[in-house]
Amino acid sequence: MFSKKMVMIIGVIVLIAVNIILLSVFNRTYISYYRPGRIAISLIAPFQKASTSSIRFVRDIWRHYFFVVNVAKENDNYQKALNKAFENNIQLKEFELSNSRLRNLLNFKKTITDRVLSAEVIGKDPSPWFKTVLIDKGENDGVETGMAVVVPKGIAGQVTDVSANYSKVLLIIDHNSAVDALVQNDRARGIIQGDAAGQCLFKYVLRKHDIKIGDIVVSSGLDGVFPKGLAVGYVSAVIKPKSGIFQDVTVSPYVDFEKLEEVLIVLNPKKQEFEPDQ
Repeated sequence: MFSKKMVMIIGVIVLIAVNIILLSVFNRTYISYYRPGRIAISLIAPFQKASTSSIRFVRDIWRHYFFVVNVAKENDNYQKALNKAFENNIQLKEFELSNSRLRNLLNFKKTITDRVLSAEVIGKDPSPWFKTVLIDKGENDGVETGMAVVVPKGIAGQVTDVSANYSKVLLIIDHNSAVDALVQNDRARGIIQGDAAGQCLFKYVLRKHDIKIGDIVVSSGLDGVFPKGLAVGYVSAVIKPKSGIFQDVTVSPYVDFEKLEEVLIVLNPKKQEFEPDQ
């Protein structure tokens, strides 16, 4: 079976061939001798008309085909250029956000008297039971186990494991974490520990303290790890049991740990050796 396209091409070829044959026959000298011009025109004209129309039809299809091909190629080029521009725009936006975060870190560094080292978060613990992250600084950069890790919004965690170029940070929302803290207004003291819901529990706070929702909790500096006065979070729930000496306080941390990308490591000040006067 022939396709419609093949039948059309064969038909056009036949019309052109018939037209050529008729023109050849009726252009002989004996036709002009007997002057049968009217008859010749009547016979040839329909075939010429059909042949010319067919040729124009095929030519138009051919031109439209190449036009469509060129348009498709141009569309592909435009799409590639658009994708490239979109990718560049995303990268520029990412650079802008990264620069903004780094500027905040630099401004925050100026407010801390201790020496700090910036680091990038390169991994997170996938386990739901442990809240830790991996950073790209280690022993070669002066990082040691037990050092505090902070961000401009507040305390992030503490270094627990160190290798040559990388370190693991235990976040304050982990149940194994502990930060000595106090309420900024009331000065009520307690220990910040993480819970399973991504919040913090403010434990061992005496019932006598009038703690309110919204109170700010900061580090006390008494644990020897975190500098004094760094933000931890705000009180989001308070329950005073009828018995016991402590109250149950929940603290929502200021740090958004889902968006944690850059941190500062508070380096322990090195002990200076003084030589005796000579």
